[in-house]
Amino acid sequence: MKLVPLADRVVLKQLEAEEKTKSGIILASAAQEKPQEAEVIAVGPGGVVDGKEVTMQVKEGQKVIYSKYAGTEVKLDDEQYIIVKQSDILAVVE
Repeated sequence: MKLVPLADRVVLKQLEAEEKTKSGIILASAAQEKPQEAEVIAVGPGGVVDGKEVTMQVKEGQKVIYSKYAGTEVKLDDEQYIIVKQSDILAVVE
């Protein structure tokens, strides 16, 4: 199966959480902070959303930082995805 986002939605796959701190301390899974960095898996077509023309500015394969409480988590084929509006994406990581 494949997720195909509609309108200004973007499908993200969250990057793995760090298991070690920079000083070398190994974190238990409960203590790991959920990263806000993800890879763009699919991008909607854009178009008119709420009466405004929306042009999609992200592309598949880019790494992005998204808002902490944004989106809807979805599990498909044992993979975890997050579907967010493009406006919930804060930056592209280059």
